[in-house]
Amino acid sequence: MKVALVHDYLTQRGGAERVFELLCKRYPEADIFTSLYDPQKTIDMGERLVNTTFLQKIPGAAKYFRLMAPLYFPAFRALDLQDYDLIISSSTSFAKAVRKRPDAKHICFCHNVTRFLWDTETYLREYSDYRYLSVLIEKVFQLMRDVDLKYAQEPDIYIANSSIVARRIQQIYGKQAIMINYPIDTSNFVFSDTKDEYYLASARMISYKRLDIIVEAFNWLGWPLIISGDGPERERLRSKALDNIKFVGHVSDSTRKELFSKAKSIIVAALEDYGLVPVEANASGTPVIAFGAGGVLDTQIHGKTGVFFNRQTPESLQMALLESGEITWNYENIRNHAVNNFSEPVFFSKVERVIAQTCSLN
Repeated sequence: MKVALVHDYLTQRGGAERVFELLCKRYPEADIFTSLYDPQKTIDMGERLVNTTFLQKIPGAAKYFRLMAPLYFPAFRALDLQDYDLIISSSTSFAKAVRKRPDAKHICFCHNVTRFLWDTETYLREYSDYRYLSVLIEKVFQLMRDVDLKYAQEPDIYIANSSIVARRIQQIYGKQAIMINYPIDTSNFVFSDTKDEYYLASARMISYKRLDIIVEAFNWLGWPLIISGDGPERERLRSKALDNIKFVGHVSDSTRKELFSKAKSIIVAALEDYGLVPVEANASGTPVIAFGAGGVLDTQIHGKTGVFFNRQTPESLQMALLESGEITWNYENIRNHAVNNFSEPVFFSKVERVIAQTCSLN
């Protein structure tokens, strides 16, 4: 069976790209396709050939990939995938639009519906540089929504990473989705049952991650907090933070492992569709303190692997921090929870069952 792996664009390294990296490792003989590829900014593809679209020839396209939005659908439609028996797409937006021959199968790992089209207000709030173009953007997006709905019918099967994403796929695209929580490579994380006194937040510094809530809560508490990651919100957050809060920017993989394993807890204040950081924390034997909505409800057990706070406010987070301090955590059980539920073997056993069932359909 000839397999093609397709991803929206390989110009950054986020959760969707980490999942695609796992798919690439699992299927080493598969051919890889994407719209844009910047090997310096994304996952390590080794010596494998990455097939791109006509967008790759546009100067600056990989750097300003968001500005290419109206061109992605035609770019993916132009890919020739007629030789492939199985197409596995990894998509938050465009890769689901690829064409296949009638007897081939297409399984889409849908990380989300095309968010900038269906949640435009939030998108523009996060990327404030585009606000002054909002009138023009909305007119373009109105046209693109019809196209997105049309091409959303292409995949034979959708796999969603969480229950909230599965509901969105049903509500917006009218397609049923199978929920399979995405995995992490548990061997990439170091277990420790001894914790230091600091707390950790690890996230891109953009508005929806709500790091402002975390900063304000720890300003009031005075407890040691480390924040790793970078982004447009960094200087604003630093200007508000007191001396107990340390910003370390991007860190190496080895440093990240150490930070995760030794943290007292890892804080997540965003409403995440899924969120790999809480699972990565658990794989390190570290409990999570998270806003109790979205994907964490699929991955965390309150009082066992973490604590939820109910409102995105500093006061609500402070209450959860105090509650967490009263719990005697079993770090080994936290680690086992991640390994037993979110490891690669567990994930791929479910995925390959779906593939076998899908490919057996006429």
